[in-house]
Amino acid sequence: MKKILFIISTAFLLNSCVVSTAAKVVKGAVNVSYKAVKGTVNGISWAVSKEKGKIDEDRIDGTWKVVGVYRGSFEDFTKDQNPESNFTSECTNDSFDQIIFNARKSKFKPVHCSSDKEEWQKYSMEFGKNPITKEKENYIEYNSNNYISVIDVNNKTMVLEGNLMPKLAFSGAKLYLLEKVK
Repeated sequence: MKKILFIISTAFLLNSCVVSTAAKVVKGAVNVSYKAVKGTVNGISWAVSKEKGKIDEDRIDGTWKVVGVYRGSFEDFTKDQNPESNFTSECTNDSFDQIIFNARKSKFKPVHCSSDKEEWQKYSMEFGKNPITKEKENYIEYNSNNYISVIDVNNKTMVLEGNLMPKLAFSGAKLYLLEKVK
């Protein structure tokens, strides 16, 4: 009798574990489908979901290579069925357009074609109501009234919205896909 009771209780316990695990798998699949990919640039995907909470400033630290540019806002990008990223760098040889973040010193440096001629700019990373977009989001403020929205960051890619590269801003470029270099 004790063996039967033990077997039934063990089966019930295992069954509840399987249901719990299955629920987690379904929830994970929903999250992945919510963060759908709208396209790729050189094998790097554009993520279309905005980070919901505060992004740790250390996640943006390092050198980021510009690999894609979308001419329009993030809102336009999410509505676009076939967004195009027709970014071609003017750089030659092994140089590239990049942005370097030093999170410890809260400074960044946009660099054209890997030159060291640009100046470091002090920034402040905030999570709150962005004065430009009027939305609660992660953003970088620099030069006291310039803002760049941090859409998404992971260990390989980052998506930024704003006036990151003035030479492209005149043509309507607002959304940038960056790949981590180091």
